[in-house]
Amino acid sequence: MKRSMQMFAVSALAAGVAACGGGGDGSASGSTGTVSFNMTDAPAMEFTDVTVAFTGIRLKHEDGEWVEFTFDQPKTWNLLDLQGGMSEPLITDEEVPAGDYTELRLMVDTDPNRTFVATASKPDEHKSLAIPSGEQSGLKLKGNFIVAADTTTDFTIDFNVAKSIVNPQGQSLADYLLKPSLRLTNTLETGSITGDVDFATINQNQDCEGVSEGYTGSVYVYQGADITPTDVNVETEGGPLMTVPVKYDDSKGIYTYTAAYLTEGDYTISYTCQLDDNETTDDTVKFEDKQTVSVVAGEKTQADSFPLTP
Repeated sequence: MKRSMQMFAVSALAAGVAACGGGGDGSASGSTGTVSFNMTDAPAMEFTDVTVAFTGIRLKHEDGEWVEFTFDQPKTWNLLDLQGGMSEPLITDEEVPAGDYTELRLMVDTDPNRTFVATASKPDEHKSLAIPSGEQSGLKLKGNFIVAADTTTDFTIDFNVAKSIVNPQGQSLADYLLKPSLRLTNTLETGSITGDVDFATINQNQDCEGVSEGYTGSVYVYQGADITPTDVNVETEGGPLMTVPVKYDDSKGIYTYTAAYLTEGDYTISYTCQLDDNETTDDTVKFEDKQTVSVVAGEKTQADSFPLTP
């Protein structure tokens, strides 16, 4: 019997399950399935480098047993390279017991030489990134996902950097703290949104160049239809599902974006050329129009260009 694993999200502030799969898959005791887990990133705006070294992955079966994979060498990536549908494999085609799983943990190496950040203002200066309990208990995702018997299932973990990294005030464990905001999706059940932005026209109306030199804005993606756009705020569970920087495509001569690994359904998207402070709600962030886009699994949906035609 085919089961559907829907997206769920969790942050270190509150483990809120957005949606999850149902009960058992009807498999016989002792049966197994094959899984792959890949890593991607919902892009951030402030940073040029967010490097994290992953040392293993742990999966908790509903019977309480943990299935653990420890890497021979840490898998170290600048998460900002994993944007626009790009991903890197954590494990590939590994056999595990079939059935429901209730938790996933990513184990990390907190050595500052392997896990660090760099900002857009000082790209050559590595800043320390503290991950409380990162080596001991790992980065946690709580919720239900299903591994069907005698079937290969491919999952993607979306690491939302924009809502995960906090610049602490006063004394701290490090220059920045990681409060992970993660999504897990069944890769085959996701689609994407792509579109373009007439940055020259918007810049003429909003003077975007005065915000940050070289910054051409981002598209904010919200789950659901006709959502009122809000900024990123690490202290709340609401706000955008992801923020996708707009990039200039030399081959096409236009500014484009791609929001990937979205489960099937309706999404609201909006554009802003304003920089966003993810620490608190910032009323100065001005959004340019909004539109509702329907995502279909396995398909790339083309959104209307920003600004929208009256």
